[in-house]
Amino acid sequence: MDPPEKNKAFAESLGVDFPILSDPKKSVATAYGVLDPGEGVANRWTFYIGKDGKVLRIDKEVHPRTAGADVAAALAELGVARAQ
Repeated sequence: MDPPEKNKAFAESLGVDFPILSDPKKSVATAYGVLDPGEGVANRWTFYIGKDGKVLRIDKEVHPRTAGADVAAALAELGVARAQ
């Protein structure tokens, strides 16, 4: 739910080759059902969305220390080709 500028700097610091969603108005978090109304923050879930826009998988047990490896493993299981 960070602003675009903050997410851009974060993405650049990691050298990622994929977009990171900014949602400062919390509309996407609300639509996806991840907004914690009591805390005003999003639950840390990962949504895997296919090229056709369909949700392929939802990981509701995200662990920050292993998230990168977990995402890579899930993408491999879903048959997503690795970036070249």
